[in-house]
Amino acid sequence: MSDTALTTVPVNTDGGDHDRFSHWARKSDITSAHVNGTPVVALCGKVWVPSRDPKKYPVCPDCQRIYDERS
Repeated sequence: MSDTALTTVPVNTDGGDHDRFSHWARKSDITSAHVNGTPVVALCGKVWVPSRDPKKYPVCPDCQRIYDERS
């Protein structure tokens, strides 16, 4: 996993549990999403287009667990 930089990103809130967390995804995917508006796939499998400040949400426990297991 040394070639992958990860960062947290926010998700749209529509009432689902996954939408109340910041998710881990590849930094290059997040950059592309901000530039091109393309969806991102988080470590936990959540698919969304990042648009909000990730600091406003707690980190998704599933993403964190997967990230920790890979480290």
